[in-house]
Amino acid sequence: MNYQQTLDWMFAQLPMYQREGKTAFKKDLTNTLALSEELGFPEKKFKSVHVGGTNGKGSTSHMLASILQEAGYKVGLYTSPHLKNFTERIRINGTEIPETKVSSFIKQHKNFLEKQKLSFFEMTVGLAFDYFAEEKVDIAIIEVGLGGRLDSTNIITPEVSVITNIGLDHTQFLGETLPEIAFEKAGIIKNNIPVVIGEEQVEVKRVFIAKAEECKAPISFASDDDKSYQTDMLGDYQKKNTKTAVAAIKKLTGFKIATKNIEIGLLNVVNNTNLKGRWQVLQEQPKVICDTAHNKDGLSIVLQQLETVPFKKIHLVLGVVSDKKLEEVLPLFPKEASYYFCKPNIPRGMSEAILQEKAKEFGLLGEKYSSVKEAFDAALLFANQEDIIYVGGSTFVVAEII
Repeated sequence: MNYQQTLDWMFAQLPMYQREGKTAFKKDLTNTLALSEELGFPEKKFKSVHVGGTNGKGSTSHMLASILQEAGYKVGLYTSPHLKNFTERIRINGTEIPETKVSSFIKQHKNFLEKQKLSFFEMTVGLAFDYFAEEKVDIAIIEVGLGGRLDSTNIITPEVSVITNIGLDHTQFLGETLPEIAFEKAGIIKNNIPVVIGEEQVEVKRVFIAKAEECKAPISFASDDDKSYQTDMLGDYQKKNTKTAVAAIKKLTGFKIATKNIEIGLLNVVNNTNLKGRWQVLQEQPKVICDTAHNKDGLSIVLQQLETVPFKKIHLVLGVVSDKKLEEVLPLFPKEASYYFCKPNIPRGMSEAILQEKAKEFGLLGEKYSSVKEAFDAALLFANQEDIIYVGGSTFVVAEII
């Protein structure tokens, strides 16, 4: 199989959660452990930092990788989902895994993967760990896919565990309340391994402290740090993520990281890791901003920041996935904007007609378009030079225009 055929085969094995939804979610580590054994336990061959949480875990992971790169280390970075290309999920010092590596890995292990019925996510985690071990990275930053306790990445024993924050997202899998979700996220806390919590939240603080005490894991809260850090990542929400990244770096032992490495690393995240889609300005006049924020907590911060940007009129290209709780997110959006409703090009995408109807109930008015590109092109056509176009609602909407 060539690279594209390999990807098609991977996507087809079991539905990928990000595309298909609940049917793809498997609450079990049996498959991942079996694959690890088949690969010779690659996760034991490199040091790691494990990063979970509801919002900010991707950005924090990229910040950590950038700082460690500035300190001269060979750094693996595993994140999900990807925006444009599958290879974005697995990088070393900002360079994506070669397509040939993906194809050769699947070819070599195809019989086992089929026999074991591994999901897309499980085999991707195995591929990442195998690649990092083979390339002898000094350390790998591993972002949790979904939840924590039973996420496929949770077979590692990291140097530091990081949990950015807790919000209501993926409630159909993780629980309907913040403490229930926190319990799942706290599953990445390991015995005697320091854990950094990004935000001190009253509703869930006890959950983390209890788990840390059970594991005899030293726990600290990054939000206790009064210092502010500069970064090249433009979203206001990144201020919290910088504190979390710095707190995690300070818990790393056996690595020489100077204050200057931290400062320069935070100022060169995009350049060092090729991060995209976080308050990314695509053009000026009209200013086009896209952001992958897609849940209540993430969107509220992004939309607040949007109000601070000077504009004559605002145009919103909006699309979401079908299991999104619209009654939670739609009230956050400005009523005075012009809306361009669209469906992301994935099976899990919500119909633009349904989104338009539901948005109308919250006073959000606009036209519907059969594709993200059509909606974006229409926004560009109707926007004046002093206007702003915001593209978002889903990672998959952003992916189609960057």
